[in-house]
Amino acid sequence: MWRVDGEPRACVAPDDRGLAYGDGVFETVAVVAGQPALWPAHRRRLERGCERLGFAPPARAVLDREVEAFAGGADGVIKLIVTRGSGGRGYQPPMTPQPRVLAHRTSLPTRPPHWWQSGVRVIACRTCLADQPALAGIKHLNRLEQVVARTEWRDSEIAEGLMADAAGRVVEGTVTNLFARFGRELRTPPLMRQGVAGIMRRRVIAEAGALGLTPRVGAISWGELENADELWLTNSLVGLWPVRAFGDRRWRGFEYGHRMLSLMVKRQWVAVPV
Repeated sequence: MWRVDGEPRACVAPDDRGLAYGDGVFETVAVVAGQPALWPAHRRRLERGCERLGFAPPARAVLDREVEAFAGGADGVIKLIVTRGSGGRGYQPPMTPQPRVLAHRTSLPTRPPHWWQSGVRVIACRTCLADQPALAGIKHLNRLEQVVARTEWRDSEIAEGLMADAAGRVVEGTVTNLFARFGRELRTPPLMRQGVAGIMRRRVIAEAGALGLTPRVGAISWGELENADELWLTNSLVGLWPVRAFGDRRWRGFEYGHRMLSLMVKRQWVAVPV
């Protein structure tokens, strides 16, 4: 069931700017042990996204109400969308927008348990990410680059595709953030020109020191990926996937990745079959 502006509804107005232009933001929040995991961090990112697009976010009480309506019960996923609402001539937004809030709950996606335990296989996508500092970091509704990239593979054993910018610097996966461990350094690409600043990415950076790792935000080339001691993919639904295969490189040990994933599970940030 979807809720639109607090009411059960199956559709939105055809002139909604989120539908017409991708003019809005969204969050996907894991429900773990009946609670919306890391919800305050998701809410802050959603609010920053609205502000970056130039309209005031809905009141926190409104956002909290929509999430609470779908919390509780079994583990699952809440999707929360905020659009600028209806109206405006062409691309020009209305002077006084009325943001629209959509919320929906689904079960957790079914994925092979060995992806967490033995690692995932990933590929390099041909589709690159455009530079756009005005939108970098936020989770806006226009995901066409990721949609096109996701058409590049059909093999169900491939969990994710990695995307780079036009200069060949690796940025992220289609739905994940990337970490590469080089000894005690845990590096993740910068997201000032493109990409999504993941909630779980922020937690990993904050907790790296507890594992004896030094986090660093820095560029990663395709070649450097194959020289890493470990590669991790993170997001709010999967927590952390260690990478077992990329190109000709194979990894067997995921000591630090499994330790970080255990921390995520222990703190009820994510529900995974481990």
